[in-house]
Amino acid sequence: MPRKDSTRLSRVSRRERARRWKRSKLGLAFIGGPVLLAVVAGSVFAAESHDRQRPRADRPASAQPASDAKPDPNCTLLVPDHPLSARGLATPYQLVATDPAQGPCHEANPDQSAFVEAAILTRGGKLTIYNPLVIDKGTRPAARTVRPSVPRGSTVGIWFGFNNAELTLRRSGRSDALAQGRCVNGLHASVFGQFAYCNAPAFFRAADAQIAKGHLRIPALGRAKDGLPCPTTRDFSVVDQDGSDNVVTHYLADAHGRIAQNNAASRAALKRAARLANRGYRRHRHHGSTRPGTAAPTDLANGSDNLLLTQFMDPALGCKPFTAPDQSGDGRATSALALDELSAAARQKAPVALVPRNDPMTLVDGHESVAKTNAYRAGVDMPAIRARADGDGAAFCTTLFRDPAGVQRIFKDKALFEKAPSPDPGTAPNLFGFLAARANQTFTNLGCDQLLGAADPVGLTTDAEGRVTDAVLTPLGQASRSTGPTTGTPTSTPPSPSSPPAGTGYSPTASPTGTASPTGAASPTGTGSPTGAPASSAPASRTP
Repeated sequence: MPRKDSTRLSRVSRRERARRWKRSKLGLAFIGGPVLLAVVAGSVFAAESHDRQRPRADRPASAQPASDAKPDPNCTLLVPDHPLSARGLATPYQLVATDPAQGPCHEANPDQSAFVEAAILTRGGKLTIYNPLVIDKGTRPAARTVRPSVPRGSTVGIWFGFNNAELTLRRSGRSDALAQGRCVNGLHASVFGQFAYCNAPAFFRAADAQIAKGHLRIPALGRAKDGLPCPTTRDFSVVDQDGSDNVVTHYLADAHGRIAQNNAASRAALKRAARLANRGYRRHRHHGSTRPGTAAPTDLANGSDNLLLTQFMDPALGCKPFTAPDQSGDGRATSALALDELSAAARQKAPVALVPRNDPMTLVDGHESVAKTNAYRAGVDMPAIRARADGDGAAFCTTLFRDPAGVQRIFKDKALFEKAPSPDPGTAPNLFGFLAARANQTFTNLGCDQLLGAADPVGLTTDAEGRVTDAVLTPLGQASRSTGPTTGTPTSTPPSPSSPPAGTGYSPTASPTGTASPTGAASPTGTGSPTGAPASSAPASRTP
């Protein structure tokens, strides 16, 4: 095979491995019923069982949660008209299969769930969060959505997360909702994957202006238990192969696959519906028994770096994230992608982990793309690539695995993380094992082995079930490329906790590297067609 073709296949293979890991990295493979992962501010991060009883045949097919062993990995969100308005935010997004021939997409299936998160900034600098709802196309929400307050002159930004391979945005009505929302899904026909945004650069510009006026203040990071500054989403001890991706949104799902926002009114509505269903069931047929399918609602969550940081790492380190009131969640304080990125832009000290060109979500046809990397960076308040070393994959890998601020910090704080719960008990019994497994996979998924000519420095010890029970970090370049580092006990690299769904191979139809430059508006297909460098929307630093 010619060397050029071999290199391309290697890059495509890395991207598919990365997607498999991202699908499972925060407990997306839930087996045997809802799994309690953490309780933060009253939220339970869990998902439905994959082996639950199948839905009744007389239910509408579109309302049934998928229970396929290998669900369709590629889904589409239909964006409502005027998505940045109060009415648009309160209108549910609809989930459909991108290619119906590959099978259906169901929001209640945790392997296919899509999530939407909005931030609303008023002209006076007041910042709130709102989580628009996602439902299956052809169904209704399980409870009425909250209509948010969007005062005149406010700036709204929207971000998307997905629990599988590729999420595409598409308009739902006759009007061009993607242009109305200035939505970006990638570069031409090459989508980012699990990530997209609408109006994000304008939101961050408005935030910068409010910070400059003193109307919006970004809180200090504080000191962690290890004596270092609390980490941000741009800390090299937090990032993996694609940082600053996905959101912190939670939804509620009933046993019929209907979805509701995560608030008290929704929980009451779901409880009332279950009570009424049981009353008729007991009265007419089954002598006081409980009707199947009326269990407590499931909490759906997005497997994100943001959630990992704010709900797992921060508590373990004694840190607190930047929060704002959640209009869709009874006004309770919540973290969010926009808040995390504002905090990181203002407070993260060098070294700063900016999205590199070898991030799997920014590749085009398996090749690095400055234009697509810049389009991604614009959505998370990062500066555009400005110099040859900026965004360099080898430099990113070196800092991540050699600098004390990177993976070394995870091992330094091993005792703290071993006492913390694991986001995915199927991967590791505690947070340290999970973070070590994540670092081990990241080395491969970023292609650090090829870029640096070195073996994976993170050696894992696993038990009989493949869970990571211990790990060791060998100085970069000192590990054997054939056998890898050892810990004194048998080591291995466990498989991704969930096997890859069929049809996950990456084969975008985008143009070759560097043939376009970023914009802020999406094409009619929902995959943004950027045409201008967004440097002005993503300042390198911010002084509050």
